[in-house]
Amino acid sequence: MMLGQNDQAGSGASDLIKDTTTASFRVDVIAESARQPVLVDFWAPWCGPCKQLTPVIEKVIKAAGGKVKLVKMNIDEHPEIAGQLGVKSIPAVIAFQKGQPVDGFMGALPESQIKGFLERLVGPLGGEGEELMAEAEAVLAAGDAQGAAALFSEALSLDPTDFKGFAGLARALVALGDLEQARAVLDQAPAGADKNAAIAAARAALEVAEQAASVGDLAPLMARVEADPADHAARIELAIGLNGRGDRRAAADQLLEAIRRDRAWNEEAARKQLLQFFEAWGMADPETLGARRRLSGILFS
Repeated sequence: MMLGQNDQAGSGASDLIKDTTTASFRVDVIAESARQPVLVDFWAPWCGPCKQLTPVIEKVIKAAGGKVKLVKMNIDEHPEIAGQLGVKSIPAVIAFQKGQPVDGFMGALPESQIKGFLERLVGPLGGEGEELMAEAEAVLAAGDAQGAAALFSEALSLDPTDFKGFAGLARALVALGDLEQARAVLDQAPAGADKNAAIAAARAALEVAEQAASVGDLAPLMARVEADPADHAARIELAIGLNGRGDRRAAADQLLEAIRRDRAWNEEAARKQLLQFFEAWGMADPETLGARRRLSGILFS
């Protein structure tokens, strides 16, 4: 059952868990997060995984004893904030501290992973649990794409229906530069993959890598941008090339500069490209978090 459609489990829970709107977002999230972390859960009534996530995340929030609050936003009724922050798949949860987005996750995670997420924000809550998929993610984050691919393959041998295994293996193959095999892995994912957040993120990573493969020498693009800072087409192509060379910070900087100069140019092309980067990099990636904070500063200033 979605929060706000029935009761909120008593007055104590209602202090920790509430619904918000576009109009009340600044008070419920931006201002409140100056006092304590606030999780924003973007959901919709038609979203099956949202219904799976709701009771689990509410249970963890209540067990945290007031260390963090949960604010829920129905994106069907209030799409603006989700769109501005680049939320493309739901459920999506973004943590705010001191008025800024600092971390996030997508999909209906199990209780142990949600606890781990909260512990990164507020310290130990009790409980633990490492598994093979988490090890694969850690190995990939450390830069060992070959080792990560092996671990994701092992995880898939244990559960051939796990979307996260297919997504992780595809991302590892993208990191190895084997784009053709990455696409083949994603095409082999089970039915329902088109609605899975992890698969969507892996596809975004593949598409961004394919974009970068079509960008040649960056020097002419840099020269065009230096000669004409309003050449947003060159700036976006430069950002794609920089990202393809692994310079995420510089890629985000170019797109943020384009957004500052002319947010609406070519139907917000720079913002849309940046959001695709976020999806490809992952919501918890340090460069995603840093660029999302800077994007938030532009959008909400």
